[in-house]
Amino acid sequence: MSVDPNLPSSDELASRASDATTGVEVSTSVQPIRKSVFREYAEAIVVAMLLAFAIRVFVVQAFKIPSGSMIPTLLIGDHILVSKLAYGIQWPSDCKFQVAFPPVNCYASHALIEFGKPQRGDIIVFRFPEDEEKDFIKRIVGTPGDTVQLKNKVVLVNGTPLDDKAFTQRIDSGVIDGTINPRDNFGPVTVPPDSYFVMGDNRDQSLDSRFWGFVREEKIRGKAFRIYWSWSGQGQWQEWVRWGRFGKAIQ
Repeated sequence: MSVDPNLPSSDELASRASDATTGVEVSTSVQPIRKSVFREYAEAIVVAMLLAFAIRVFVVQAFKIPSGSMIPTLLIGDHILVSKLAYGIQWPSDCKFQVAFPPVNCYASHALIEFGKPQRGDIIVFRFPEDEEKDFIKRIVGTPGDTVQLKNKVVLVNGTPLDDKAFTQRIDSGVIDGTINPRDNFGPVTVPPDSYFVMGDNRDQSLDSRFWGFVREEKIRGKAFRIYWSWSGQGQWQEWVRWGRFGKAIQ
């Protein structure tokens, strides 16, 4: 008697009968578990926020100029980019959590890898010494060890007049006595280690180191390097945007 090779064996018939009895369908394939649309979007948003936070802390941060203390270099309404890598790879410290973005606010930083020190003439953003919730922007005039003095509006660094006419303005021709106000006559003072003496380019209308002292290096947030947007909001509507300042290097 011959056996048809295409017919199921007795064992296979018994297995099928058992499966039919129990009502269980046997499948060897495994279907992948698909994420919900909500979960996919949530993960994408979290990753984007973490990436934005890392760029803000370690690479570059945007700031807006709210006052005229840096005129004519920077105007009210300029939006600028500040390099966090100008002086090295910074590691934040003295941090506090907050219910906002970013969720962590750090008030100081220390260089893990140093590329160089801030130099005289650099325009820096830093924590305002009298209220560290605020960010100030000024130009470095004195570096550690320098002696800074003002005589009748003339800035002297180590006894030599500072050549600053190309980037500053003085709108008040009057001279104030140093015993009344340090705006025009100040010092001399010696800049301590790891600190900087800063001034606004709008010399007669700037609250700076003449009034509240030095900026500690650990409080520097970065070096301003470019204007990416500028908005005046004054005059005719065609003049509200300062197109000519887009992409302008800050010097």
